[in-house]
Amino acid sequence: MNALGALLLVLVFPGFAFTFAFAMVFAWIDRKVTARVQWRVGPPFLQPVYDFIKLLGKEVIVPAGGARVLFLLAPLLGLAAVTVSSTLVWQGNIWPEKGFVGDLIVVIYLLTIPSLSVILGGLASNNRVASLGASREMKMILSYELPLVLALVVPIINADNSIRLGEMLQSQPAVWHVSGILAFMVAIICMQAKLGLVPFDIAEAETEVMGGPFVEYSGAPLAIIKLTRSMMLFLMPVFLVTVFWGGITGGGGIVGTVLGCLKVLLLLVIVILLRNTNPRVRIDQAVGFFWGPWVTGVALLAVALALLRNVIWA
Repeated sequence: MNALGALLLVLVFPGFAFTFAFAMVFAWIDRKVTARVQWRVGPPFLQPVYDFIKLLGKEVIVPAGGARVLFLLAPLLGLAAVTVSSTLVWQGNIWPEKGFVGDLIVVIYLLTIPSLSVILGGLASNNRVASLGASREMKMILSYELPLVLALVVPIINADNSIRLGEMLQSQPAVWHVSGILAFMVAIICMQAKLGLVPFDIAEAETEVMGGPFVEYSGAPLAIIKLTRSMMLFLMPVFLVTVFWGGITGGGGIVGTVLGCLKVLLLLVIVILLRNTNPRVRIDQAVGFFWGPWVTGVALLAVALALLRNVIWA
């Protein structure tokens, strides 16, 4: 692939433009379903786009005493990471042969960067409330990353130890094994925390710390932050379906693709329902939950079952 082709891949399809469009759709679905749960009508279809454009036109205010360059670059860092990871995930679904060995590891690494950008932005703002939110975000990363990685080890084992997305899609979907079901459940819970949604929106917690690390952001940087979160809301279900549930294309054909899209929408609905039916937990409760037997313990059990199955079938 030449330089122009790689640039189009990242910026247009299946990179930024493609992910942006579906991120707006998923943001609207999130708000619409939330409204219906609360017996409201909800916003019109293009409302997320209107909100994004409106924020772009607002004044950008940088807090006095803050690290100006880092404060403004942190949102762009998160956006770039989501764009590249989305490109790799969709490339693995559409063109499995174009992937490379270890692209799964690269995606896992890139999906951590948006959370790190939140921490950097909060600390760079020189605001005590933002620093508190950044501290909470650090603790959340340390909480959910371990069980999430353990859960992702299961489909790797079930795919003959492959760490290439294209090869994993060609293997039997890991979710149909007991180990895969347990790991999939753990990954869904960790996805909720990675997205920063209730009950794990502890870092932002508007009623407690006024938005946490985002309290000083305004204008275009805030628009980029909200766009990044919407893109993550689109990307994470796609990523889990790709790794655990046979991918989006589902073996090829229109029927397989439709079924793959329904899988993604099902995960989105689960995320929204969890968000609207649970109270926010404290940071100590979240850490204890993720490191306890119900998440990390189940993830370890899933890994053990996957290894046992691999030995028996070998």
